[in-house]
Amino acid sequence: MVSEVVDRVTAHGGRAWAALIGFLLAVYAVAAVGALASADAASVYTSLDLPAWAPPAWLFGPVWTVLYATIGVAAWYVWRRQAAPNRKPAMAWWVVQLALNLGWTPLFFGLGAYGAALIEILLLVVATGVTILLFSRVSKAAALLLVPYLGWVCFATALNAAIWAANG
Repeated sequence: MVSEVVDRVTAHGGRAWAALIGFLLAVYAVAAVGALASADAASVYTSLDLPAWAPPAWLFGPVWTVLYATIGVAAWYVWRRQAAPNRKPAMAWWVVQLALNLGWTPLFFGLGAYGAALIEILLLVVATGVTILLFSRVSKAAALLLVPYLGWVCFATALNAAIWAANG
């Protein structure tokens, strides 16, 4: 009896940890694709006419590294709530925002399509907001983990708009 309980807990715990790793791999795969699509992003960024409030190029890597971790952990929190009735739509929107996140970097840095990138990142802001709302119905902690991400994406949206205005 005791060994059966231990086996069930261990199996679920192992599955939970595997899922966490899976979510982190998914978000860092998005980061890797973005990095490959914009191998010279730092030089492109510094060559642009930037607003005075633009952060230095070196700051983006550390910020996104932390944000991607929170995006993965937030999804894991929601995934673990198997019985939550709103879990599936919340996870569907998480996938939508992740796909939109994936699309912005190639548009902005790869193609230099600043206007198209602005439209895309505005969609990302909306999708991230919807994701936070739906996550809050499943896990308040998961929703709170995404708030800094939404803040950064809103800042990036303003920066994208300023760059488009200054650089065409």
